[in-house]
Amino acid sequence: MQITWLGHGTFEFLLPSGQVVLMDPWTDGNPAYPKGHEIRRVDTICISHGHFDHIHDAVPLAKRFNPEVVAIYETCAWLESKGVKNTRSMNKGGTQTVGDIAITMTHAIHSCGILDDGKIIYGGEAAGYVLRFPDGRSLYFAGDTNVFSDMQLIEELYHPELAFLPIGGLFTMSPLEAAKAVKLLKARRVIPMHFGTFPPLMGRPEQLRELLGDAGVEVCSLEPGKPIEW
Repeated sequence: MQITWLGHGTFEFLLPSGQVVLMDPWTDGNPAYPKGHEIRRVDTICISHGHFDHIHDAVPLAKRFNPEVVAIYETCAWLESKGVKNTRSMNKGGTQTVGDIAITMTHAIHSCGILDDGKIIYGGEAAGYVLRFPDGRSLYFAGDTNVFSDMQLIEELYHPELAFLPIGGLFTMSPLEAAKAVKLLKARRVIPMHFGTFPPLMGRPEQLRELLGDAGVEVCSLEPGKPIEW
């Protein structure tokens, strides 16, 4: 699978089958979005919660590419009110197959108000995802969250080999809490996200790497727009 960070909490996954998955799409106005990167295909969109920096471009991309859009029930209802087709609503603990992926919604500790016409409306709850692939591997995409002890249950149930964790601080956990999350998840490879986009998001991958020490965990510092293979 090819993984491309598009800045902040937005990622593009290209599967061997050709399926393209966008996680938390924020492209327009994202200061970390890679210049010159063009989204040419979208088959699946997964939205962790309704804050603008995670849902901003879900509606225009859905209307352009007509993908299946996965989100918590209330967020899907809002998307449908904006003309989005092919929503795949779900809730925490549920699993559904979308293309080649079994998608399970997990807990997250965060808020989920959707800014709509100058007002904040209820968008359900923030969530994370476990994605399981045909070759047996799985990854955990935490979305925006603090560390929580039930991450240990995510490890016991799904055994993710790769974890995407926010580290910026202020609105999510910092490297300190993320280091604890890594230990609970027992992930051997971590991709930090949600840092550096704005000055208050001060956490950095090197801080997480230092806190993990010799735990044998690979902290992958991605560069926006530069794909890696997994």
